[in-house]
Amino acid sequence: MSKNSELLYKISDLTFAVSGKIILKKINFNLKKNDYLAIIGPNGAGKTTLLKCLVGIYPCHRKQIAFNTVPLADIKRKELAQKVAYVPQNDGRRLPFTVSEFVMLARYPHLSPFTSYSATDKAIVYEALEAVGISRLHNRRLITLSGGERQMVLIAAALAQQAQVILFDEPTAFLDPKYESAIYEIIDKIHADGKTIVMVTHDINAAILRSTRVLILKEGKSVFDGSPQFITASDILDRVYEKSFAFIKHPNSGKMIVVSGALA
Repeated sequence: MSKNSELLYKISDLTFAVSGKIILKKINFNLKKNDYLAIIGPNGAGKTTLLKCLVGIYPCHRKQIAFNTVPLADIKRKELAQKVAYVPQNDGRRLPFTVSEFVMLARYPHLSPFTSYSATDKAIVYEALEAVGISRLHNRRLITLSGGERQMVLIAAALAQQAQVILFDEPTAFLDPKYESAIYEIIDKIHADGKTIVMVTHDINAAILRSTRVLILKEGKSVFDGSPQFITASDILDRVYEKSFAFIKHPNSGKMIVVSGALA
C-alpha cells in the first residue's frame, strides 16, 4: 500500500442516536492518509455529530469506527488525541487564557503525568502560532481577540497537538471574507504539508474547489461520497437541498462552481 493510500479511518454502518432519536443512519466510508474530505449537507443532517463520533466525543459501538484498524472504543483518549485533533466552531466562550497558554494546553497528549512543559513544547507552540500567522498575539488574552483571530488560535492549538488527522467543524462560520479566505488558505497549507483533513462546511464552493472528496449527508444518511466535480455535473445538490442550483466556470481554476439559486 502506497504512503498516500494508507487507510486511517474505517467507518462501518455507523448509527448514532440521542434520547431515542436517530441522528446518523448506517454511515459507511473510509478515510485515507492525506485525504481532504469535505462534509456538506442541510442543517440537521448530522455533520457535526459525525465529527464528534470520529474524535470520540460521542462513544460508538466498537465495530463501527476503527482508526488504523483498531476500534476507536479501544483507543485511550490521550492516545487518540496524539492522532486526531478537533477544531470546533468558535462559540465565543470567554476563556481565561492568553493565546500562548491556550495553545500550550494542546500539548497535553504528549506529556507524562506531573511533568511540566519543556523547551521542545514551547518551540512547537511557537511554530504553530507562526504557521497560522498569529505569533504577534502570543501574549494577548483570548477575550480581546476578534472572531477570526480566535479561530486561528483554535487551528494553532490543533497544529501544536501534532495529530495526523485534523477535523474542522465550520471553520469559517460567522467570519468576514478576509478571515474566511485566510483560514481556507491555512487549511490548504496544512493539507499540503501532509495532514489529513476532514472539514464540515456549509460552503459548497469551498468543498468543490478545495477538497479531494465530498461526503454529502441528508437526514443522517450518506447520499454521496466521491469527486467534488461530480456534484456540479449532476442534480445531487438539487435533490439534497430541495432547491435549484445553477453553475458557472470559476475564472481562475476553470472548475464549475455553484451559483446560489437558479439564474433568471
